[in-house]
Amino acid sequence: MKQLFGTDGIRAVAGEYPLDAPTVRVFGRALARVLGERTSRPPRVVIGRDTRASGSWLSDAVAHGLAAGGAASTEAGVLPTPGLAFATRSGGFDAGVMISASHNPFEDNGLKVFGADGMKIPDTVEARIEALILAPDDAPPGAGGPGAQADGELAQLYIRELESFVAARRLEGMKLVLDGANGAAAALAPRIFRDLGASVTSIGDAPDGRNINLGCGSLHLEALAARVIAEGADMGLAFDGDADRCLAVDRRGRVIDGDHILYLVGRRLDREGRLRGRAIVATIMSNYWLEKHLADLGVRLVRAPVGDKYVLEEMIAGDLVLGGEQSGHVIFRERSTTGDGILTGLLLLDTLRAEAEPLESILDGIVPFPQMLLNVRVKEKPDLRADAAIGPVVAEAERELSGRGRVVLRYSGTEPVARVMVEADDDVLVRGVAERVASAIRARLGS
Repeated sequence: MKQLFGTDGIRAVAGEYPLDAPTVRVFGRALARVLGERTSRPPRVVIGRDTRASGSWLSDAVAHGLAAGGAASTEAGVLPTPGLAFATRSGGFDAGVMISASHNPFEDNGLKVFGADGMKIPDTVEARIEALILAPDDAPPGAGGPGAQADGELAQLYIRELESFVAARRLEGMKLVLDGANGAAAALAPRIFRDLGASVTSIGDAPDGRNINLGCGSLHLEALAARVIAEGADMGLAFDGDADRCLAVDRRGRVIDGDHILYLVGRRLDREGRLRGRAIVATIMSNYWLEKHLADLGVRLVRAPVGDKYVLEEMIAGDLVLGGEQSGHVIFRERSTTGDGILTGLLLLDTLRAEAEPLESILDGIVPFPQMLLNVRVKEKPDLRADAAIGPVVAEAERELSGRGRVVLRYSGTEPVARVMVEADDDVLVRGVAERVASAIRARLGS
């Protein structure tokens, strides 16, 4: 089991282990050594960050560690995570390090590593870096030495790349409100949407190092919805701190989540014969309405575990082009190697330009299925479906829900808890099935 790397890199309170400066320098040196095992020349690494106050000194610590390990580093400055991924693969770098804690509050920060292909490095490479960080006989490098060379052109290249994905002036006549979460998209996004012809009002666009995600962005859509209604705007788009996610609100202030985006863009791609495999990847948490509506179109929904890393794995395995999560982390595999909030917003608006039916009418026809989530504390974690006492109860529940809903069972990764999620087209049915399955788990494994 890895001790430092989680599902999305290393994340902690900035200044505390393992995001204290000495450990981050050790991380940089470890990354340089791993990269050096694969090339005969000094490795080249690009570093990006969001707007957190801790980003600058963390960037310096990474650069000093890289230098101690024999690598050269380039500083891209404030840049969305997908922009850093793009810079890594388009700039011929051996790796990229993004300093961000995404949607977390400003006190937190993190280190995400991308390979030369612009994709997050695999678990095996993370494990190798971690082993070098934790080696007990390896003293940390000092704070001196060469730092990163700044390259402000990397952000401009990313902007031009995004603008190339839709026709010039495609958004002419659209009135938008953008919420930059006081993060990495705060300056870039308004420029891009204005360049493409939209009239833009910005909120969450005054980062001060401490207000990232604070009451704004994709986790807090209330202010955006109110502003859209007040401005009479056509739509609002909200990003998170590192701009790898995008959620939206319509002119009435209704939320358009990742499931809606997958459906709207997916059916357009399918109509145009561009939805390879006629399938879309979502996670086990996407609402059953999405599966049913896609099935009506003849499109299959493939479900992955929660996490964009697992969504991308399923997309690659099935050679599919579209996937994402309810949170608005959407991956357009022919355009990007990771979720990109600004790209998602652009392609959503481009899709709505191509629709004959108004967005409000489409949303009126979508009714999410009722869901119920129950947590059961357990003393052990066997395979629930294979268990002699629990398995038959689950099987009977799934027969009862056949064609009407589903049962999702999973364990918490950090607590002794089994999670039972049931959704179906009837509230009473959902509650009855969820409580029956949870009772079976409690009777057999309850602590």
